[in-house]
Amino acid sequence: MSAEETAIETRGLEPVPDGERSGRVRELVPTWVAANISVLLLTMGAGLVIFNKLNIWQVLIVAVAAPVVSYGIVGLISIAGKRGGAPGMALSRAVFGQRGNLFPGALIWVARWGWETINAVSGAYAVLTVLDLLFGIKSNTPLIVVTLLFFVGCTFVVSGLGINALRVCSKWSTYLFGAFSVLVLGYLVATTDWSAVFGKPAGSTAMMIAGIGTIAAGGISWVPSGPDFTRYLPRTASSKGMVGATIGGAGVVVLPMVLMGAVMAVGTPDLASAQDPVSFIGELLPTWIAVPYLLIALVGMLLINSMSMYSAGFTAQTLGIKVPRTWAVSVNALISLVFGFLLMVVATSFFGSFISFLTLLAVAFSAWIGVFGVDMLRRKAYDGPALLDTTRTSAYWYKGGFAWQAMTAWALALVVGLLFTKVDWFSGPLATTWIGQNGLGWAAGILTSAVLYAALPRTPAPEAAAAAEEPELAGSLSN
Repeated sequence: MSAEETAIETRGLEPVPDGERSGRVRELVPTWVAANISVLLLTMGAGLVIFNKLNIWQVLIVAVAAPVVSYGIVGLISIAGKRGGAPGMALSRAVFGQRGNLFPGALIWVARWGWETINAVSGAYAVLTVLDLLFGIKSNTPLIVVTLLFFVGCTFVVSGLGINALRVCSKWSTYLFGAFSVLVLGYLVATTDWSAVFGKPAGSTAMMIAGIGTIAAGGISWVPSGPDFTRYLPRTASSKGMVGATIGGAGVVVLPMVLMGAVMAVGTPDLASAQDPVSFIGELLPTWIAVPYLLIALVGMLLINSMSMYSAGFTAQTLGIKVPRTWAVSVNALISLVFGFLLMVVATSFFGSFISFLTLLAVAFSAWIGVFGVDMLRRKAYDGPALLDTTRTSAYWYKGGFAWQAMTAWALALVVGLLFTKVDWFSGPLATTWIGQNGLGWAAGILTSAVLYAALPRTPAPEAAAAAEEPELAGSLSN
């Protein structure tokens, strides 16, 4: 392992100089594999069968379409990272203005609390299940606190080390998780009642579309973070390769995991509604497979949270929290501890809370995606010093610190998305329409913000320093 790989990242919001951009496009594959190593995908696959009433062929369509749609958007937005060399929410200042960016930034930061809480809870449940399988130790409140502290503490350390630690951990967890997933798949093939699996009748098209939205919501939540993991790529990196690596890395995990969850649900219909989304693995698989699989999945969930906290540290800095990125991460770590305890001890339905959260998360991010995406079509480079200058002298100050065109499109799209959204404890007035019934509130948000921002007068922006020519949507993973 090289010294460069082991170095602790000290860079914050400042753009990465061209001379330090030594990343390669193919490194994005294990990054997005690691971002999806979660047993929650098994539970979500089971939900497609139990709640959406889909058959295995419809689940297959969902499992293919969801990562293509969601991580396709992640890959496209991540192109901004190589153009500007800065984290996504820092680049967002060029779009919304130095003050205006505080509004979507704050919403995205708060949304990350929920995502990190969900993953912390899943990781804690994995630890509890392993303790039960190996030593017969049953879950109790003090043990829940200890396992949460352990998981969040490890997450804090890895995310604090920075991009190099994430790359190394992602690579090795990809190999291990892939090997044991093949083992689990082989066991399921040998022990599953396939006549029951293939004999299940088809569900409605509306439920299949809604299922795509549910699975895609997890990917949508990574969109603002896409540039965080591409800012070390050279400007000449292949844009097409970046999109392909992002979709491929996510899809190679999402597809088999969702299908395995659906197959498991045929024999265990209470899987999708279990309060503990992890312990079922110990019931369905023999201990010699379940324990190592859970331990590797635990590493995967730790990496997911580490990546989320890594990005959350940047977002906190863009909100004006003037501490190093490493310490900015600690705020989210503390919040995930508190919320995680409440979800494990107080909440009555993990799956219901999880799906409701994913739905609202996608809506919250969608309004930003449409505005930022349209701006990317217009902009080829970013002014690095202006991104960091939060005073009136910044070229991205616009009028009073706000780009009113971006703010208007974002705010209206956020409202539109919520109008079409329905979760356990909230229902928009348009949730009964075709868009709402198909779970497409997030898509309505993206479309609304994109169309409005494109139609409004263009925000005047400075001419950034000329960037090296980039091969837009050309090339391959060989970069």
